Amino acid sequence: MGTPWDVRMPHVARREDHRNRGRAGVLSMTMTTLGIIGAGNIGSQVARAAIAHGYDVVIANSRDPRTLDDLVADLGPRARAATAEEAARAADVAVVAVPFGAYRKVPVEPLEGKIVLDANNYYWERDGHVDPLDRGAATTSGLLQEHLVGAKVAKAFNHIQSGQITTDGTPAGTPGRRALATSSDFPEAAAWVARFYDELGFDAVDTSPLAESWRVERDRPAYVARQDADELRANLARAPRTI
Repeated sequence: MGTPWDVRMPHVARREDHRNRGRAGVLSMTMTTLGIIGAGNIGSQVARAAIAHGYDVVIANSRDPRTLDDLVADLGPRARAATAEEAARAADVAVVAVPFGAYRKVPVEPLEGKIVLDANNYYWERDGHVDPLDRGAATTSGLLQEHLVGAKVAKAFNHIQSGQITTDGTPAGTPGRRALATSSDFPEAAAWVARFYDELGFDAVDTSPLAESWRVERDRPAYVARQDADELRANLARAPRTI
């Protein structure tokens, strides 16, 4: 079992209060285009939520963009379909929501220097066994960061059921407001995710660095649980390193 969070990582134990952070170096939320690579349940719901808050979305899947015509028509005029390469180039911030086994197909060069939100989860039944993940020697987001040389990867949206992204958000200050975790090796990336969560109606708990992102991976206590910030911190603290 994991060591209690406040003991193990006192310097990040209460970093979820992102409103107290400085804004220097954080990409403006104004007029931001999200490039979403992966048009499945999570990718399409992040697109809906983002568009509802004034973002433009360029969304891609692994097939021809024309296969997304119905989705784009449903999302409305702020969305367009593209290839993964085009979505990555158009993005101010990118979201990777592909099956974990396909993460090496995510374009590298057009994401260099950009914040990339990683919603991946490892399901060995689907992806095949990955020994470093099975042994607890790596994380899904860490492997994506190794692949995306020069990008700024932050864990996001992997531990919430897709439909709840657009239904569970509430105004800041709401008692029991649902919280979501993020982590990154880049403070500006974690801060951007925290602000985006807040826009969508969620509190944020920062579990940085990226090596700690395993705490919200599949089958841990925080995975897909409805929890406020205090409950999320407690669930992070009691997460086992391997399952």
